[in-house]
Amino acid sequence: MQLSPTGPRPRVLHVTQPVDGGVARVVLDLVRAQLAAGTDVTVACPPGGGLAAAAEALGCGVRPWHATRSPGPWLGREVRSLRQVVREVRPDLVHAHSAKAGLATRLAVRGRVPTVFQPHAWSFEAVGGITGALALNWERWGARWAARMVCVSEAERRTGQRAGIGGRFGVIPNGVDPERFHPASVDTVRAGIPLLEGVEPAAPLVVCVGRLCRQKGQDVLIEAWAEVLRRVPEARLVLVGDGPDASALRASAPGAVLFAGAAADAVPWYQAADLVVLPSRWEGMALAPLEAMACGRPVVITDVDGARESLPPGQAPRCLVPPERPDALAEAVAELLLDPLLRESLGHQGRRYVLTTHDVRHTAEAVADLYRELLGTRPATRSTGVEPTECRESIHT
Repeated sequence: MQLSPTGPRPRVLHVTQPVDGGVARVVLDLVRAQLAAGTDVTVACPPGGGLAAAAEALGCGVRPWHATRSPGPWLGREVRSLRQVVREVRPDLVHAHSAKAGLATRLAVRGRVPTVFQPHAWSFEAVGGITGALALNWERWGARWAARMVCVSEAERRTGQRAGIGGRFGVIPNGVDPERFHPASVDTVRAGIPLLEGVEPAAPLVVCVGRLCRQKGQDVLIEAWAEVLRRVPEARLVLVGDGPDASALRASAPGAVLFAGAAADAVPWYQAADLVVLPSRWEGMALAPLEAMACGRPVVITDVDGARESLPPGQAPRCLVPPERPDALAEAVAELLLDPLLRESLGHQGRRYVLTTHDVRHTAEAVADLYRELLGTRPATRSTGVEPTECRESIHT
């Protein structure tokens, strides 16, 4: 993945506001691969989260960037702070991850350095009303300051283009490490998880891994759970994660729902599950289903951006449900819990699909190839693994 085999080491600056969850894992995977390739890598992110410590442990430079999740009157200060980081690091390329970093980075850099913006799900899908309109108008305007916008799925790219966002797009699907996320004996793994000590070993176990927030849709899953229990009374559900909706979810959940809290390592939870569910309201391409399939576990997910591309061919009729439909979700979950042979078959298919299509090494090489193009270290006509698409729509102001 060497970016420049003969010249000086390129300097890459990753900017992110999320310091945990899927975005942070994507950043860390890229940092790991780029450092191994000899790239000079720095991460700018809020201090105090897991990302900064993990990046430092890999030998990456880390610059504190005090940023909140949402824009507000403090945005000017955040942009000035990031501008100072850029002056100090002097990167050859800046890679901004998620909406807030994409906003601040493009305002700070304004195209003076090649800038990659990776939305990891569009900001205007998360909000409505005036806020949603402002977010969409910004994305249309800010596209002029991105050398490339990298989407994690074709569906995410289409959503952006349909919304009138101009500029050059590339699609690089998310990937996971199949050596870290791998199958294991359910019985052995469950025996090592204290939270499951009171759960009958043979009880069907459904696991949902994700931040406890509206986006991830755990409230829909809890609403569906009563019907699941009617059909599979011994089933148990574990929500793995923390977030702003934790208290409300605990208050509405029946006794058959367990809360594991935030987990530094979700692998044992995937391996302990009979079925992994992610009932998101929107995504770009969620990592949790890919991680679960890498562990050989079947998944049920909602039909949002990236979902169909995450699944092996032929699994959509059983494993894909409409968002915000607890009835459809309960039906899909119950059917799979009652068919262990089908679950096993789907799990094997999922593992094979991740190995061939969503290996993180493929993702890292595609990103490196994009960097080479933007930095002028290879001909732009060479195949990259990225499929840039020129938008026909103009950039609206």
